[in-house]
Amino acid sequence: MNAFFRKPSPFAAQERVVIVEVNWLGDVLFSTPAIRAIRKKHPGAYITALIVPRCKTLLLGNNYLDEVMALDEEGRYRGFFGKLRLVRDLKIRRFNIAYILRPSLTRTLCLFLAGVRRRIGFATKKTAFLLTEKTAFPKGLVHRADIYYYLVTGAAIPAGERYCDFFVAPDDRDFIDSFLEKHRLAKDRNIVTLHVGGNWDLKRWPKDRFARLIDVLAENYQMDVVISGAYTEYSLAEEIAALAHVKPFIACGLTTLKQLGVLFQKSAVVISADSGPLHVAAAVGARVLSLFGPTSPELTGPLSRDELPVLRGQAPACSIPCYNLECRDNVCMRSITVEQVVEELEKRGWLKR
Repeated sequence: MNAFFRKPSPFAAQERVVIVEVNWLGDVLFSTPAIRAIRKKHPGAYITALIVPRCKTLLLGNNYLDEVMALDEEGRYRGFFGKLRLVRDLKIRRFNIAYILRPSLTRTLCLFLAGVRRRIGFATKKTAFLLTEKTAFPKGLVHRADIYYYLVTGAAIPAGERYCDFFVAPDDRDFIDSFLEKHRLAKDRNIVTLHVGGNWDLKRWPKDRFARLIDVLAENYQMDVVISGAYTEYSLAEEIAALAHVKPFIACGLTTLKQLGVLFQKSAVVISADSGPLHVAAAVGARVLSLFGPTSPELTGPLSRDELPVLRGQAPACSIPCYNLECRDNVCMRSITVEQVVEELEKRGWLKR
């Protein structure tokens, strides 16, 4: 008999849950309080997260999951026959409950065809007829994490649970210890890490501001400054470094996302605009100063066990959140000054002369 269709073990979990995840780094982290709530609701279940490959790393090692399954829609699950393969792979795992965090007609239909009996999700015109338990989107100004949590519990995240999970392994810690020693970077929280990128340009703090901040941190506070980011952001980091008198260490592309989380933990402070790595830093308990302009911290601000400061750009003529990708002056981000950043860090006791 084919191993895939072997009779289930009598010890197999009766509840087998699949969580259909969202597609962006920050949003996946925002879903982790909901994952904890699902585990609490189904303590003995086998729980799988179905997630796009670029975000899979975020959930590897998550203590509340049994499996992280890659939803590779550019490879294994591409096209019509790929979707049939997805249906088969879901059916093999015998899921009987699905939480669909991101409304999707295709993914919900695949769950239906795979025989998942309970399909829980937000009702939209395209997907409502395929859901067995429909939930309306919560109204008002609600943080993205509260939206996912609401689908599971019908309530906002309680005060003691307003944090995200990001688990790192001992190997990741060992790598960063060796990394810091190899590159002669200061230990004992004498590092400031700047994340200068973002998934769209208007959320980024201007390059000249980062460059001036690097000089202030190095000259006035004797801090080692590291610029983090993906390999694709290396050229951006080089442009910023070229504007600074004191050259930072550019770590773009030199760490995995898990290793980057450890680097954030070992930093005196992490400074970043609204981005996926910002939320990684908050999730690992780093000291984080976030810079917000066109997006709203009420909707996508960092969540942490500790209160984290946010500097908000001012743009009186604009409505925030703003998704005007044609904006030419980026006035909201430019309104945040180097002096404001340094003042906030000193006020928190995160910088000392």
